[in-house]
Amino acid sequence: MKTICIQDLTVRDGNQSLLATRMEREDILTLAAALDKVGYHSMEVWGGATFDSAYRFLNQSSWDILRDIRKVAPNTKLSMLLRGQNIVGYRHYDNDILERFIRLTIENGIDIIRCFDALNDIENIRHAFSYVKKYNAHLQAAIAYTVSPVHSNEYYIDLVKKYEELGADSICIKDMSGIISPENAGELVRTLKQVTDLPINMHSHTTAGLTQLVMIEAMKAGVDCIDGCISPFSGGTSHIADGTLLAIADQLGLSSDIDRDALSDAYEVANKIADKYIARGDYRTRSLISNPKIFEYQLPGGMLSNLISQLEEQGAADRLTEVLQEVPRVREDMGYPPLVTPLSQMVGSQAVLNVLTGERYKVSPSEIKTYLTGGYGRPPARIDEDFRRKILGSDQPFVPSNSDLLEPEYEKNFAYLEGLLGREPLEEEVVAYTIFPGPVEEYMRRNELATVQPEENPVADVDPATEPVAKSAPVMQSANMRTYRIAVGDDEYLVELEEVSEGS
Repeated sequence: MKTICIQDLTVRDGNQSLLATRMEREDILTLAAALDKVGYHSMEVWGGATFDSAYRFLNQSSWDILRDIRKVAPNTKLSMLLRGQNIVGYRHYDNDILERFIRLTIENGIDIIRCFDALNDIENIRHAFSYVKKYNAHLQAAIAYTVSPVHSNEYYIDLVKKYEELGADSICIKDMSGIISPENAGELVRTLKQVTDLPINMHSHTTAGLTQLVMIEAMKAGVDCIDGCISPFSGGTSHIADGTLLAIADQLGLSSDIDRDALSDAYEVANKIADKYIARGDYRTRSLISNPKIFEYQLPGGMLSNLISQLEEQGAADRLTEVLQEVPRVREDMGYPPLVTPLSQMVGSQAVLNVLTGERYKVSPSEIKTYLTGGYGRPPARIDEDFRRKILGSDQPFVPSNSDLLEPEYEKNFAYLEGLLGREPLEEEVVAYTIFPGPVEEYMRRNELATVQPEENPVADVDPATEPVAKSAPVMQSANMRTYRIAVGDDEYLVELEEVSEGS
């Protein structure tokens, strides 16, 4: 009887998809300790947006949280999500910072690093792959799965062959938007099994409501590991429940190493924690509604829940459908990038701006311009030159990013933090500051420098915000006009919206 492995994603992806990464440290540790007793193959507990959120929203060091998770979960392999040359940020970082981050991650308790690039561009992940292997962690190479005229199963097969050549230990089909069909899930797993002996993991959000069927077909096709969340943090933009995965495995005659009594105990713990966030209004209940339209929009779970939250906070929830309809149009114009961080934030930001301004590409985030000149790597499909010129304002060459040419930042940032803190900064502090200078410095000032006056910051805080696509609040209002200040990365716009009465 074949044994199916289950990886639990609750602490990282469940948290990100349903709580917008707001789960507090004490709850993270309580939940991790309970999940550690279940017998999962691994638990994804770190990386993605959780690194930024620890500093930005929780007033915590993400490194401290990782170390504490390792202490309370000694029995289970810990996994994290890494965005290749983007690390856990929103731009490309130099190879020295990348290597230091990966080494520190492994030293502090991570066993498995799931690594991907938003464009599936090998040049953006080859260094990350080599450093994961250098420091003896398990390298899980992830396909950023999407559907477009250029993304065929043959495309993914070729990608997996390249991953294997670069030393991958396992493969993940990362369906971040929940758009893989049951039929193609089975076909892709079977086809990959014919070209590689590496274990294959299936990851698919439940946003579209088909993931049970997807997992059935993947298991029938011989997938080795499947991703889920403890049930109070499952469903909607999150993932299929671990208990449901077990029931499917039972029906298919597959065994697992799950301790079902411990899973039941973990459910009770998770349920109490979920109740806390539901009562506070932080549990995104609208994110629990399955949305078959996601096959058209292709937004990943975490981004969709954050987009809903942002538009509600702006008083613009009624514009959600317009924004969602605009997303695939922007994606097509940009050469069909997979909608995963940071590309999902960039495409989503542009869609919001197109809708709120009432004119497509009247304003564009600086990150879009960087993308169109090669700063994020090679787009999957050719981009129309007229579109590029409209965004860039002129003819500009396309020069694919080369991480080997990026200027090293560590020494400069070490010196800045040494002057700021009045002590020698820790390596992990310098690395965190390099990736998220604004939130990390703010964290340091709150906790160590409450009385110190701000110094000139040598690093631009380049991130389109974990929360997502656009942060705005009405700053002026008249009888017929509302003006929003929208911040996207480093760009800020005043967008005037005229309210038109019905029938006019």
